[in-house]
Amino acid sequence: MRAETQNTIAAIEKSLALLAQRLDYETAPHRLEEFNARVEDPNLWDDATAAQKLMRDRQNLVDGIDNYEKLKQELTDTVDLIELGEMEDDAEVVAEAEASLAELAELAAKKELEALLDGEADGNDTFLEINSGAGGTESCDWASMLARMYVRWAERKGYKVELQSTTPGEEAGIKSASYKISGQNAYGWLKSESGVHRLVRISPFDSDAKRHTSFTSVKVYPVVDDNIEIEVNPADIRLDTYRSSGAGGQHVNTTDSAVRITHHPTGIVVTSSEKSQHQNRDIAMKALKSRLYQIELDKRSALVNEVHENAGDAGWGNQIRSYVLQPYQMVKDLRTRFETSDTQGVLDGDLDGLMAATLAMDVSGMSRADATAED
Repeated sequence: MRAETQNTIAAIEKSLALLAQRLDYETAPHRLEEFNARVEDPNLWDDATAAQKLMRDRQNLVDGIDNYEKLKQELTDTVDLIELGEMEDDAEVVAEAEASLAELAELAAKKELEALLDGEADGNDTFLEINSGAGGTESCDWASMLARMYVRWAERKGYKVELQSTTPGEEAGIKSASYKISGQNAYGWLKSESGVHRLVRISPFDSDAKRHTSFTSVKVYPVVDDNIEIEVNPADIRLDTYRSSGAGGQHVNTTDSAVRITHHPTGIVVTSSEKSQHQNRDIAMKALKSRLYQIELDKRSALVNEVHENAGDAGWGNQIRSYVLQPYQMVKDLRTRFETSDTQGVLDGDLDGLMAATLAMDVSGMSRADATAED
């Protein structure tokens, strides 16, 4: 069997191992029996909300078992066919089976990615905040480049992108921007982007054409849906209205009714600058609840230290990813060591490889500190 074919088989087996891990395949049949017994309960639909959740959970388990078993059986059948073709010296059979194996590898990789997005809030819409850091005008320009990158990525996914608020830089770019990104698994994908992003390039603002390093922080929070209740004590918040004006352009609003909410216990500040003050209050309150919910998720997941590390000042020592445009071309994630020389592709929104590597690392149970130490 060719080395390339063996590598493809190994990749599929790796995907199957992850699927089995996420499914907890050894206990899956027992859990399905329990679901089936509960479905037969005549009082099930007395609580419609609970019943619907039970049915969704049961169907997800059924689909997970079916996907895993079908992929595993197809791999066995295809490998058997390749071995049979080689035994009979039938090159045509081997070629067809290898083509099927390649298609199976793509399908397995797709199912593997889907399995990575099974967190409590992964399926939710998300808020994305971008804030310029150390570097002045350079950093503001870098923040606008990141905003463009994420908008392009979201558009590739078919997601809806809504600009919530923006603050222009004094000379170029933006000091900050906040977006709501809506679509299936929007939070699940983007949650890996929280942290400080570092850019190294020849500055377009430096007449001496020297290299500059800029930093911008990105923070991601799930949109809290109606099924999740987050209580906010009115005494804990301060609501301010102010005039917001931008430098122009189709995404920039000018309004006298922008809203800023400050949450005193946590120090969280959220803003919204749509045209309606009532709408701004609603948007800002939802954003605040999402931030508070993210804190609760982090506590449940025992990721407080990691989040604290990633949410540090946008400067040296806190970055999660480096984008080097000079003297060479390289984007490297410092948590996973995933890297690519296609810097333009990344800046144009090709982020799935970087995101998937971080999701896979989290699933493996490896901390980001451990991942960094391995290098």
